[in-house]
Amino acid sequence: MTQSSNSMGLIAKKVGMTRVFNDKGENIPVTVLHVEGAQVVAHRTVEKNGYSAVQLGAFAQKPQRLTKALAGHFRKANVEAKKILGEFRMDGELPAVGSTIGVDIFSAGQIVDVSGVTKGRGFAGVIKRWNFSSGRASHGNSLSHRIHGSTGSRQDPGKVFKNKKMAGHLGVENVTIQNLEVVSVDTDNGLILIKGSVPGNKGSVVSITSAVKAKQAAK
Repeated sequence: MTQSSNSMGLIAKKVGMTRVFNDKGENIPVTVLHVEGAQVVAHRTVEKNGYSAVQLGAFAQKPQRLTKALAGHFRKANVEAKKILGEFRMDGELPAVGSTIGVDIFSAGQIVDVSGVTKGRGFAGVIKRWNFSSGRASHGNSLSHRIHGSTGSRQDPGKVFKNKKMAGHLGVENVTIQNLEVVSVDTDNGLILIKGSVPGNKGSVVSITSAVKAKQAAK
């Protein structure tokens, strides 16, 4: 999990969705994200790695469940074992190894990008997978209401081109939703409420970074 950003990000788990009401009494759908035990584990520098980044660990893990190499990695950083590791690109001074990163790096009203793995939908047809229109419901249409129709030409070129939109596996893809608004931040419980939905199932891991197109969205 690597994110490109000029500021620190966070690794979180998706708790689920709920709703909150603002001062005007308006109903706002939100996704609740939980952050726990986020610590800086290592640095990536331009001199050594060719780029500048912070390796962040989150959510405690039992040391006996780690490989020897990974256990030694945490031991070298003097950080307790973590279940999830991720990198966040940063410019300028990097936070010290071992320092704790809390949800307070984000604030209500801030625009962020959230990345995660989408829900798996299995084998799906073109209507569900690609938003195709269905065929006519009557007037001679028999057993072909949801099929994709023709997939290619006749003798020339005599083949189906690559990347043709057809039925197939849907979901389980890395997706980033940009320009989401932070509704509120609960520092005591490590919770961030994001307006709208984010990719993934309940309990799945997502990464939160400052929006790379926030200025464009503001316009």
